[in-house]
Amino acid sequence: MKALVTGATSGIGLEMAKVLHNMGYELILVSRTKSALEETKSLLGDGVEIFPADLSSATDCKALFSFAKDKGVSVLVNNAGFGVYGTFLETDLEEELNMLDLNCKGLHILTKLFLQEFQEKDAGYILNVASSAGFLSGPLMASYYATKNYVVALTEGIYQELKEAKSNVHISMLCTGPIETGFNKRAGVATSMKGISAKEVAESAIKAMFQKKLWIIPEPTLAISSVLQRLVPKRVLLSLVYQIQYKKNPF
Repeated sequence: MKALVTGATSGIGLEMAKVLHNMGYELILVSRTKSALEETKSLLGDGVEIFPADLSSATDCKALFSFAKDKGVSVLVNNAGFGVYGTFLETDLEEELNMLDLNCKGLHILTKLFLQEFQEKDAGYILNVASSAGFLSGPLMASYYATKNYVVALTEGIYQELKEAKSNVHISMLCTGPIETGFNKRAGVATSMKGISAKEVAESAIKAMFQKKLWIIPEPTLAISSVLQRLVPKRVLLSLVYQIQYKKNPF
């Protein structure tokens, strides 16, 4: 059994790698930084391969697939991603484009290539790390929320296609709220509320993926709010999200 995890050297990605490794999976770990991958490999022990790659690059995504395609991968965890904070007028365009390439294009390429391979075997699991942001529009993080909307819509569409085809390949998406990881630091924001641990999220996500759930929302209150928000007028919801995001302003 072999699993490939992107963004695997910290946060949710690292914790999911630990969970899978403890289940007996050999691993291919992917991140931009070779030294961080080597540290993670040393931490986890035997049965771990590493592949340094910038997954905002289509070339690197395709190179990763070429490296992994004959290694018996049966689980793909698309975890790599980051956010950008600020008004759309002021955020840096190049940073946003890099985020779009990683959060959307990189995930899209890997999902398609591995899905095609899994479908040939009629077996395999894909877990796309989305966010509760994927169900909303996000003033002050407009581009980031848009990328996660893409992940949600793409995953839902693929899920139904597989279901209609009676495929044994399964796709899930993880949708969380605040998590105790380096995400907020990377996005340039202050934490406005306490999140659950990455370890808790990882354990819930892997378990639910193997249970073939589509939507994975580890926090019960968030699961309830994701239903209730459909009853709130859009303009009211936008205002509420703005106030939540405004509290993250580090300045």
